[in-house]
Amino acid sequence: MGESVQHELVIIGAGPGGYVAAIRAAQLGLDVACIDRERLLGGTCLRVGCIPSKAMLESSALYAEARGKGLGAHGIKLGKIELDLGRMLSRKDKEIKALAAGINGLFRKRKVTRYEGHARFLEPTRIALEGRSGPLEITAKNVIIATGSRAADLEGVELDGERVGTSTAALNYPEVPRHLVVIGAGAIGLELGSVWARLGAKVTVLEYLDRILPGMDAELAAEARKIFARQGLDFRLGVRVTGARATGKGAIVELADDEPPVECDRVLLAVGRVPNTEGLGLETIGLETDGRGFIPVDDAYRTGVPGVFAIGDVIPGPMLAHKASEEGVACVERLVTGYGHVNYDAIPVVVYTEPEVASVGRTEGQLQRAGIDYRKGSFPFMASGRARALGHTEGRVKVLADAETDRLLGVHIVGPRADDLIAEAAVAIEFGASAEDLGRACHAHPTLSEALKEAALDVARRAIHI
Repeated sequence: MGESVQHELVIIGAGPGGYVAAIRAAQLGLDVACIDRERLLGGTCLRVGCIPSKAMLESSALYAEARGKGLGAHGIKLGKIELDLGRMLSRKDKEIKALAAGINGLFRKRKVTRYEGHARFLEPTRIALEGRSGPLEITAKNVIIATGSRAADLEGVELDGERVGTSTAALNYPEVPRHLVVIGAGAIGLELGSVWARLGAKVTVLEYLDRILPGMDAELAAEARKIFARQGLDFRLGVRVTGARATGKGAIVELADDEPPVECDRVLLAVGRVPNTEGLGLETIGLETDGRGFIPVDDAYRTGVPGVFAIGDVIPGPMLAHKASEEGVACVERLVTGYGHVNYDAIPVVVYTEPEVASVGRTEGQLQRAGIDYRKGSFPFMASGRARALGHTEGRVKVLADAETDRLLGVHIVGPRADDLIAEAAVAIEFGASAEDLGRACHAHPTLSEALKEAALDVARRAIHI
């Protein structure tokens, strides 16, 4: 082992949980270091996840709108529309590099020490580093594990990274597939399936469950499925994939129950993610994961090993970048000030399809299973003046409130700019607002946010415009 260095806090992983935790710790006066194996900071989210997929979604949406009838309805006539896929992909890569450089700049500004390489525990607060910044031995008073997650495998699916791959491969196809098969109807599968469908691919989505978007509100997920089907996504629900493999210039997906195999150009495996905890030497320090690979923690993000904490995708809960960031802040604030908290009932979830699907709080199914008496209100975007002006009127807002106290329990949206609209609902739930509070707050006209106001009023059957 090479030289030895010491810090007050070492964070393993520079994704949305790790780098945010590092910056907040530095703000609080700690000597903090952050270790990551990759040259570009930002983790999976920035390099091959949230950011590149949203860049491709935006670019593909503009292309689809230009090719479709949407602009014509506004009186805009275009000539021949051509796709320059190479330039679209290079734009994505440019934005990734810019944002990663921004994080690097924040580290320098806050005097966060950065190490590039692979970290492995020797003792609870002693780490061996191998890689570009190593060999090195790093000791610290406390360590936070924030190593994120990776795409889950599926038995029988032979990943070659080209014809059969995960979302990483699907962000860089060199040409538009003639036929893309997506295994899994969750957020990742639907978003990337939408990208390539807009660019001209036939897209077939295979899902084991009898619905799409598991975990989201079932009623609005069913409405979203109908919208996506009209856009050209071919859904085959309730099917079990038993295998997938490359076949020369194409691929084949095999199904159970004597279902005929599906031949295609490429396969995207998107059946969820698993914690990235292998190779950290957790067994060396006696830190055990649960049956699903997650690291158990208490409400202060302490593991069962003194001095070792964990946040983000490696601990139980939804695997969301913003959840990891909030946990990173709460963890270091608890460490330094004695107080830090995340309200898990107020963490929004967004699927960036067209229209978007967004949710915060509990779903109807969760309330019913818990035996909680509730009331609901709903408002369609078809009745929104702003939505009609935009030309995007599909979907609606649904508000769920406690039947006795009127306290907001959940808000679910399918519709235009749902990712922005859900923020107001998250703030309302964070502050314990009632449906009446949300409904009585004045909203500018004409805006899409009025749909949220009307849905909140509809809980008490007081909506004005339906």
